[in-house]
Amino acid sequence: MSDAYVVGDPDGLSPLLTELRDTVARELHAQYALRGERIELADLPEVAHQVTLRVDEMLRRLR
Repeated sequence: MSDAYVVGDPDGLSPLLTELRDTVARELHAQYALRGERIELADLPEVAHQVTLRVDEMLRRLR
């Protein structure tokens, strides 16, 4: 996935919040593509879990 849509003005967000936003967006994009461009309501717990794992990885990398 290109980062083109997340570069530029960070809307006044701190670097940490910008990184968090970008991480969440990348994982949601990946989940959307993985699930055939449709996320079913029943899939939301798994999608949330995957997003949480990506955020945890990002935070560990920044420490």
